[in-house]
Amino acid sequence: MALPVVAVVGRPNVGKSTLFNKLIGQQLSIVEDTPGVTRDRIYAKCDWQGREFMLVDTGGIEKDNGDEILAQMCRQAEVAIERADVTILVTDIRSGVTAGDHEAASILQKAGKPVVLCVNKCDTVGAPPMEFYEFYNLGLGDPIAVSSVHGHGTGDLLDEVLKNLPDDSGDDYGDEYIKVAVIGKPNVGKSSLINKICGEERVIVSNVAGTTRDATDTVFENDSGKFVLIDTAGIRKKSKVSDDIERYSVLRSYMAVDRADVAVIVIDALVGFTEQDSKVAGYAHEKGKACVIAVNKWDAVEKKTNTMNEYTEKLREGLSFMSYAPFVFISAVTGQRIDKLFETIKFAAAQNAVRIPTGRLNDVLAYATSRVQPPSDKGKRLKIYYMTQASTKPPTFVMFVNKAQLFHFSYQRYIENQIRETFGLDGTPVRFVIRERDTDDTK
Repeated sequence: MALPVVAVVGRPNVGKSTLFNKLIGQQLSIVEDTPGVTRDRIYAKCDWQGREFMLVDTGGIEKDNGDEILAQMCRQAEVAIERADVTILVTDIRSGVTAGDHEAASILQKAGKPVVLCVNKCDTVGAPPMEFYEFYNLGLGDPIAVSSVHGHGTGDLLDEVLKNLPDDSGDDYGDEYIKVAVIGKPNVGKSSLINKICGEERVIVSNVAGTTRDATDTVFENDSGKFVLIDTAGIRKKSKVSDDIERYSVLRSYMAVDRADVAVIVIDALVGFTEQDSKVAGYAHEKGKACVIAVNKWDAVEKKTNTMNEYTEKLREGLSFMSYAPFVFISAVTGQRIDKLFETIKFAAAQNAVRIPTGRLNDVLAYATSRVQPPSDKGKRLKIYYMTQASTKPPTFVMFVNKAQLFHFSYQRYIENQIRETFGLDGTPVRFVIRERDTDDTK
């Protein structure tokens, strides 16, 4: 399900990052009493009254030669309007209503999207000061007095945000559809791949990196099943994400992974593996998604004996943290191995949702521990009493032990390999949860 997006906008130094951190309950945004500190957009899930949404800290507006503050305020507000479902306009009671506040309010009103007006730095308890009522002049309805430092008024602010969020109707796709996020760096052929699959120009294709601005859903059905393909903007390094719209595109890409059952990580065969490919794949891995590596533009690679095997080995080195992911060498231009890609996607999705009976798991555990003795430290040996599968997507296993500290990472990897050798689980990460049941060896 795609989470709604709530953007926090405002002039520099009105307390946007402090408010953002207070609302999400952690110090994620950099907070400093200097305009322009938040250089990159920061986003995180926010939960209020059981409703989740994605909160985006848009950062301050930096001066450009000292004469474009209002112009950049307008640009920031326009981007927030275009991408967000609800906007929180943060103002500062200490400085009062400024020209920048009026400009932003005007743009927000013309857009017709919900706006929640936050008057920040109302740090005293009780009735707000008389200056508070000046903010009614912005024409955005009732302002809400907030202290982002102390947390006063944040509950009222979030209540108002919830009133304006779109209905939580979820995706309009049944369980028979496999949702596939097509992710990767810009200009690796993601949109060309989807257009080839659909046989028509469903998304814009251009050699200019970053042409696709939003995640775009394409419903598709073939012999392998029913799929929802989510084409996304390319994920770039933060240092290269200088354009406001592109920053929101990165957010949408990550949110597309959150929605997906399977992440297809597209790599440019002509460029080869890069650090950014690792970061793109790492996000899908961290989220526990089934993953398939699609090596695109394979038709343009000059081939010799064992070229594919050698290329696979190089990729395995860079993607050592997701050795479970299968590789498919494709061409979005010629359609080479696209049928194979869908077969692999379907298989990976099934593996991500597999459930293994407890009895069979413990048979594997007994064999593994008899073959390689659990580690010990200072005369105390690890004992694994039993294990069971707690959940799927990804397969998550709970192991009950006598001492969690003795369960070294290397031995966890050994147990994981034994499980994979027995049950497959190709294309999906697995998770382990270690629980201490009892430290008394006599029991």
